[in-house]
Amino acid sequence: MRVFNFAAGPATLPLEVLQQVRDELLDWGGGGMSVMEVSHRSKAFIDVAERAEAQLRALMAIPANYKVLFLQGGATGQFSAIPMNLTRADSTIDLVNTGNWSKKALTEAKRYCKVNVVADESASKYSTVPAAAKLVASPGAAYFHYTPNETIGGVEFGYVPDVGAVPLVADFSSTILSRPVDVSRYGLIYAGAQKNIGPSGLCVVIVRDDLIGKARPDTPAIWDYAAMAKEGSMLNTPNTFGIYVAGLVFDWLQKQGGLTAVAERNRRKAETLYRAIDESGYYRNPVALDARSWMNVPFTIPNPDLDKAFVAEAAKAGLANLEGHRSVGGMRASIYNAMPQEGVDALVSFMRDFQRRHG
Repeated sequence: MRVFNFAAGPATLPLEVLQQVRDELLDWGGGGMSVMEVSHRSKAFIDVAERAEAQLRALMAIPANYKVLFLQGGATGQFSAIPMNLTRADSTIDLVNTGNWSKKALTEAKRYCKVNVVADESASKYSTVPAAAKLVASPGAAYFHYTPNETIGGVEFGYVPDVGAVPLVADFSSTILSRPVDVSRYGLIYAGAQKNIGPSGLCVVIVRDDLIGKARPDTPAIWDYAAMAKEGSMLNTPNTFGIYVAGLVFDWLQKQGGLTAVAERNRRKAETLYRAIDESGYYRNPVALDARSWMNVPFTIPNPDLDKAFVAEAAKAGLANLEGHRSVGGMRASIYNAMPQEGVDALVSFMRDFQRRHG
């Protein structure tokens, strides 16, 4: 039986996509074998990869002067790859610290260059984002890094930082494809696939042409954007299954009406859940009103001793993976693109029933 899967990642995938994967798993394209058994050098698979890139470009309106790379190592790998490609040892970067993933990017970047923390939201226990006026790029900074959506804390920027001519770099892992984005405002966007794109093991990098070709001499070839772009992301054997599924997800998003239509669905889902939390008098969301995430919604109950009961009873009701992150506690509902409105409605109904019985 299918459940409503609220996991933060690997996350729920569209049912239609999973059904197509199932139907093609043993015989893809009439070739008598799985797509996982097909050479990445074959014309058949190159067509898959090129179509996936074209679909992503169309969905996000990616300008022609940006490369799209399908890489491995997840977003975490990019914490190293970005400074290796965009800095020298004496470079300084700007970084905004809004939570767990920002801190990881900060720690890794310090291995390669100097890091100027422009804003640090730790005083609010990472429940806020800085005011836009605070985010001023340093003269000569190699790039300005921020995390538009912090998966663990459920904190999201409601604006795009204006950093002038300094390249804006963003970890879009948990918000990519959830709404339209003006790619031209960024120097580089990167995102792990396991939330809104497809299965884990794939990372999408969208990088402006003028930022590639300057990697440090000791940069491994698979992290060198110019080398990977030259080989169509196939310098090494790519994650063929991940690219195949991503392409199916991109097709699915187009069928939903594209990112404008998807954004409206996501806004409605988030409003439904936050309204239920705010009006309950029982549940609480710890994030500032102007920083609430559309994708990751943490919430708590007055008696933390009941957290395990909530998660267990929810699982029995077909609502899976609602545990809060171990560093935060409570509960967390990740409501990515593939989570239908019906799943959010079912969660709200369960929350009301749990409150009636335990509140």
